[in-house]
Amino acid sequence: MHVLSRRHLRAAALKHSDLEAPVDTWYRIAKKADWTSLADVRKTWTTADSVGRYTVFNVKGNDYRLIAEINYKSGRIFIRHVLTHVE
Repeated sequence: MHVLSRRHLRAAALKHSDLEAPVDTWYRIAKKADWTSLADVRKTWTTADSVGRYTVFNVKGNDYRLIAEINYKSGRIFIRHVLTHVE
């Protein structure tokens, strides 16, 4: 998969220092993945959920939400937001 908008990951890691390693892990997993559907995503990331056109990943023990739009046909992941659970 090709992960676009990595700047959202970097910005979140700068804002929340405890998030640097978890988003880096997510990025490395997503970059190497060959997801063709949400079912494929869930084989790798069991807590992923579909919310409208977005896929929501629970990161760092459910403390954060990584919200992405995945285009399975083109193999691209667009990072939209990285939020705390409260946000």
